[in-house]
Amino acid sequence: MIERMTTIQNRAGIHARPAALLVQTTKDFKCSIHIEKENERINGKSIMGIITLGAAYGTELKLITDGEDEQEAMETLVKLFDSKFEED
Repeated sequence: MIERMTTIQNRAGIHARPAALLVQTTKDFKCSIHIEKENERINGKSIMGIITLGAAYGTELKLITDGEDEQEAMETLVKLFDSKFEED
């Protein structure tokens, strides 16, 4: 299992488009992917879960990957968050 903290850097936060991009990015990984905000943990492959997090600009999230391709999944997620979901 790999855990890493990240901060939402795009001004609009995670709304429908970034949530869809996250799901599209994570769906092909075999490992489990979870995202935590404070004490709430959601499935990182669920668009509804991602949207209900209410992750606005500046929100700190914990990314968690667990399984056979966890390292590749984490690297891909970090790049996506660092790219501000290709919005800025």
